[in-house]
Amino acid sequence: MNSLFEYSDRLNAPFECFLFDTRIHSFPIRSHWHYFVEILYMLEGTAIINCDDDTYVLEEGDMTLFLPQAIHSIYTATEQPLVYYVMKFDLNQLAPSGNALSTTFSGINFVSLFNLAKSDSHAPKYFSKAMLTGYPIAGIFSSCEHEMQQQEYGYRILVQSQINSLLTFILRIWRAQGFNTDKALAIPQNTEEASIHSITEYIDAHAQEPLKVEDLARMCNMSYSYFAKSFRELYGQSCKKYIEFIRLCKAEDLLLFTNLDLNYISQETGFSDCSHFIKAFRSKHKMTPKQYRKEHSS
Repeated sequence: MNSLFEYSDRLNAPFECFLFDTRIHSFPIRSHWHYFVEILYMLEGTAIINCDDDTYVLEEGDMTLFLPQAIHSIYTATEQPLVYYVMKFDLNQLAPSGNALSTTFSGINFVSLFNLAKSDSHAPKYFSKAMLTGYPIAGIFSSCEHEMQQQEYGYRILVQSQINSLLTFILRIWRAQGFNTDKALAIPQNTEEASIHSITEYIDAHAQEPLKVEDLARMCNMSYSYFAKSFRELYGQSCKKYIEFIRLCKAEDLLLFTNLDLNYISQETGFSDCSHFIKAFRSKHKMTPKQYRKEHSS
């Protein structure tokens, strides 16, 4: 069973920016997640974006943001090719080393703010063309892509400066939506939180196996109750529900890109039996796996 996790060399390549063209690159982008931030800016075509439990349409001039550990996929809504900018970066590389209260040179704690944004309804991850009016978003992506292509002296500094500008503009948009940026003051990330973050990679790699929350808690050196409480605070759902979510994401991928039958898919993705799989799938998608395959596989 393939992992949804996408590895990145965050030490040697803390950020990337490039132009993605579906006529050249492998497409569609199947469900995956990673520890870095990814931002797309659409130039041509109409894309369907799935991110965790949200689905939306990205058209020319729109932008979307994938936060760390968000499970996402990208498909085309029409036969027209897609062309869009892709920017990837490690938030932690934007801040100087030191304690968890460190901020960037701009005085903004991006790490804490974007962690808070994961579960805040006032921090949308989809930005329409109208929402971006007045901000030089296209110019930022174009400049970063050019610098990454040429890699002339000081290009990393210039790209990092542009990323900081883009993130600041995003925060301004969020503030206008009601996002409270003051909440990020003095929010440390302790070793226990980091341990819970790392367990999600284990869940992804072992989703087809029987997973018990009690065992995962022991792996993090925590009691069951403390682990369950901490996990819910970080991810806005129980660990058991998260495991089911990962399994459903893998099942969706198999339904779309293979002809495997439902019994095999249910076993391959870790469900106890096919009826349990169908029930969980229907609860999420409001349709059966067979209906989903028929409606989306084209």
